[in-house]
Amino acid sequence: IRNAVAAKLGKDRIVIAGLVDTSGYSTEISGKYEGFLITDSPIKIGDKELGTGAYGFGFSQDGKLNIFDISAKQILSVNTRSDADMKRPRPLQMVSTAGSIRLYKGKNYVVVSSK
Repeated sequence: IRNAVAAKLGKDRIVIAGLVDTSGYSTEISGKYEGFLITDSPIKIGDKELGTGAYGFGFSQDGKLNIFDISAKQILSVNTRSDADMKRPRPLQMVSTAGSIRLYKGKNYVVVSSK
């Protein structure tokens, strides 16, 4: 419940995210690739489009969510927002909003929506 999340977008679309254990890796790697994201249909993350598939992701220190393909090539980068009102952030969570989902790591989030 703290390290993996799933949400429905509309009736039939599913988005799954999970954190991976990077405790044995250097800070450079663990900050770059800290989780996986799976979507069964095209989605938008922020204002960028992402196709159906499985990806790696990392929330960077400079306020970005970076998405990587299976070969660790960065394919997308979007700015994150901070939710100062969040009382008890979890390491990873998704919160439904009107027509979209917020994917959080701690208090930082990006908006995920249907394409």
